Amino acid sequence: MGELKMLSCQTCLPMVAFEDHAVELLLVLTSERLELHQSSKKGQGPVFIDFVAGSNAHRRRFGGGRGQPLARAVGLKRGRTPTVLDATAGLGRDAFVLASLGCELVLLERSPVIWALLRDGMARAFADELTATVISRMQLHCTDTVDYLAELPDSQVPDVIYMDPMYPQRNKSALVKKEMRLFRQLVGEDSDSALLLSAARRHARHRVVVKRPAGAEWVGGEAPTMAISSPNTRYDVYVNRAF
Repeated sequence: MGELKMLSCQTCLPMVAFEDHAVELLLVLTSERLELHQSSKKGQGPVFIDFVAGSNAHRRRFGGGRGQPLARAVGLKRGRTPTVLDATAGLGRDAFVLASLGCELVLLERSPVIWALLRDGMARAFADELTATVISRMQLHCTDTVDYLAELPDSQVPDVIYMDPMYPQRNKSALVKKEMRLFRQLVGEDSDSALLLSAARRHARHRVVVKRPAGAEWVGGEAPTMAISSPNTRYDVYVNRAF
């Protein structure tokens, strides 16, 4: 109960009965982890973050190393490991990949619910010997990125700022993963992505990288310096200065 009360204070969310179906989304602390539940019958099981097993573990082991599109977009090369600020941390999947490749990262997440899930996943991964070193390279904060950047000292400016704003809504909701459907309920559309891109471009030492679906419009209509593509994803790269 003490952990729940602390979580309630940290997230500014009330504690309610699990059976209270008037509440659509619930953060549930089980004996193993923190989970996000959808209380209606349409829910498809809990959402939680796991860096030790599942898709994150598979990608860490078999993702393609520094040759994968994400790493190339950020500028990882032999002998060069940039510092990265993840401006839209979300599930932390891409940040975890970059940390596994040696990058030091600051992760920013403005939703207290998503921040709590991510913090829980990172804590469990830090307790595991296979992922502890990776997680030690990731610092997580619950804050708005534009505000954070406005107060950032020059000595802490990152080499790269990475953005993964909410993808445009699809007409067929069945095509969208349950995590994204629930997160969209929590945070809505990222209507300020253009503002975030502008702030990121002012503060990144070398480049800003924006993850987009293949074929999607540029954020804010701003053409990137270059783009690196994979079958379903495009990384728009805005270069401030060469490495």
